[in-house]
Amino acid sequence: MVLLRTIIRSFNSFYSVSMAETRKLISFLLLIFIFPLQLTASLQLQGNNATHSGQINSNSVLVALLDSHYTELAELVEKALLLQPLEDAVGKHSITIFAPKNEALERDLDPEFKRFLLEPGNLKSLQTLLLHHIVSTRIELNRTATESTQHHTLSSDSVELTSHDSGDKFISQSKVIHPNAVDRPDGVIHGIERLLIPRSVQQDFNNRRNLRSILAVRPEGAPEVDPRTNRLKKPAPASKPGSPPALPVYYAMAPGPSLAPAPAPGPGGPHHHFNGEKQVKDFIQTLLHYGGYNEMADILVNLTSLATEMGRLVSEGYVLTVLAPNDEAMAKLMTDQLSEPGAPEQIIYYHVIPEYQTEESMYNAVRRFGKISYDTLRLPHKVLAQEADGSVKFGHGDGSAYLFDPDIYTDGRISVQGIDGVLFPPEETSTKLSESKRNVEVAVKQKPATRRGKLLEVACQMLGAFGQDSHFSTCQ
Repeated sequence: MVLLRTIIRSFNSFYSVSMAETRKLISFLLLIFIFPLQLTASLQLQGNNATHSGQINSNSVLVALLDSHYTELAELVEKALLLQPLEDAVGKHSITIFAPKNEALERDLDPEFKRFLLEPGNLKSLQTLLLHHIVSTRIELNRTATESTQHHTLSSDSVELTSHDSGDKFISQSKVIHPNAVDRPDGVIHGIERLLIPRSVQQDFNNRRNLRSILAVRPEGAPEVDPRTNRLKKPAPASKPGSPPALPVYYAMAPGPSLAPAPAPGPGGPHHHFNGEKQVKDFIQTLLHYGGYNEMADILVNLTSLATEMGRLVSEGYVLTVLAPNDEAMAKLMTDQLSEPGAPEQIIYYHVIPEYQTEESMYNAVRRFGKISYDTLRLPHKVLAQEADGSVKFGHGDGSAYLFDPDIYTDGRISVQGIDGVLFPPEETSTKLSESKRNVEVAVKQKPATRRGKLLEVACQMLGAFGQDSHFSTCQ
């Protein structure tokens, strides 16, 4: 501007021009000097805006994520509508993505939790979960640093990066299995073993699951009228989740050889507060790993469908105590005892008590009361328990069995106690003993008579002709 004023004064002093012509000259000079400066400034501003506008090139970490083998994570990012926010984040700074392997999202993830994330109403929870795997700084894992560090994620939470003595690195209890799997100028991707679930998403899932079981619409029938009072019958109060079932366990059992068809609601209720099938599977695997109870596990899984039935009972809220005979005791069973229809089921039913008992509770009971009769799933038979030799003995007489391996499996719903014999109801035991005695008596009574010689018979006949056979005992 100083240069412009000097030029105007020199021009006025050299050329005597009017004021109007001076204004025209000023406008012309402004057009020459100012316009190029504004044009340069606008081009620089556009360049700066283009630099920070979040434009993604082919060498970006987001493009590498979409083209990588982390297909499950890339698919969730697209479903969560996070591509544009992540492009803006990459345009401002470098990022670090902790990508779970595909198996962690396909097979290892709870199906119910995955269904919850993919529901349209839970888009915010899905976005929070995915942003919890992205850190707004670049983290290189090829260094030998051993101290633990905290890093803020794009979900406003923090994750802790730790290193073990073995050299393995963990991000919030998840092992980093592929460090620096993808390296780009604007970010890096590390492969991790399992999904990182923030506490807020877990809380949302728990709240939604509880509300679903509480707010579920239950169909109700027509009101019932009491014929005695001609008034409406009051419905039974609703039971709290996890409370014991109101009906006995026999009403929930599947019909068997000695059971009438179940009139009550059968297995598979609407709530399923317990995962009975998983618990039964756990205790059968425990029997196999414990050793010496393979025959019992084989009967539960292969010869019968009792494992499935027990899982349904536990899912309904019932508790069970299994008296499991060991392999040595099962080997003493005869073939005909297992070949009859329904025989394996009846044997196992007599070894299942519809109560939760441990070795300590049963021993304390027999110490206090002497003898205890426990109900079994084989109606109407009961199994007798008493103290013997500092342990608990089940059964009667020769068909008894001792508590051999206590507390093989106890989880609060199922208790497994190992015994050294196969138990039978007392009626069957007495019947078998009486049949064996009867067979012995018949064998004794059928003793063959001694046959006399031919000469002796002729002599007795001759004495009889003379009336002298009565004097000889051999001829009588």
